[in-house]
Amino acid sequence: MGFNNNIASIVSMLVCIVTLSNVISVVYGGNFYQDFEVTFGDGRLKRFGNGRLLTLSLDQVSGSGFRSKREYLFGRIDMQLKLVAGNSAGTVTAYYLSSEGPTHDEIDFEFLGNVTGQPYTVHTNVFTQGKGGREQQFRLWFDPTKNFHTYSVLWTPTSIIFLVDNTPIRVFKNHEARGVPFPKTQPMKIYSSLWNADQWATQGGLVKTDWSKAPFTAYYRNFNANPNHAAATATFSSGASQSQVLNAWNRRRLRWVQKYFMIYNYCTDLKRFPRGFPVECKL
Repeated sequence: MGFNNNIASIVSMLVCIVTLSNVISVVYGGNFYQDFEVTFGDGRLKRFGNGRLLTLSLDQVSGSGFRSKREYLFGRIDMQLKLVAGNSAGTVTAYYLSSEGPTHDEIDFEFLGNVTGQPYTVHTNVFTQGKGGREQQFRLWFDPTKNFHTYSVLWTPTSIIFLVDNTPIRVFKNHEARGVPFPKTQPMKIYSSLWNADQWATQGGLVKTDWSKAPFTAYYRNFNANPNHAAATATFSSGASQSQVLNAWNRRRLRWVQKYFMIYNYCTDLKRFPRGFPVECKL
């Protein structure tokens, strides 16, 4: 009896250790000094609070940007952003994962600014082997310039899920069996930048950047990278069938976002694909 009790105690202790390690990996907040390096900007990137807060700025001379020091192959990436306030037309705040080279893979969040009082456009895309063209765009159900909000990518061998405040807005599944390339072999770094794209960003380039409002500033905090993609996926897939990557609750939330807030989907663009939509759109 005592031997069994000891075994039970050991098992219980191991479960607690594993659970605690998973919790720590999820809640750990990265440091903008230790985990990232400046890519461009000449002083326009600033770090505060011993690396807990970072700002990017854009003026008429230059924007600014940073990237992670390490690469990731699968996992969950979280970042809290507060976007450029006021008249942000022409500006783009990019937050994405990317490998290097002409056949690079990439998973994109891009936040397209707008004139004061008009909503941002959240632009998403997936590149595989150097080819993208899988754009979906959304409005947000809140003002992303008033407070920090969490923007996440959950990347596993079977799917890529884009999340806003833990709400899924897009799922890109692995359909390699049907001939659709999927990013799963190239490790990626995390990048972010604030730059001027007034030739296309706002209303197709009709609205230009008002430089009298410069400098434009975006804020970052609470970076987290959890390479344990299986644990990170559990919340979304719990109770789902083998063919699904989200549970029932999150599938309803995804449908809600796509019904009321999606403003562009490449899979419904007949002008762009007059001879038929890409294979993944039909699956």
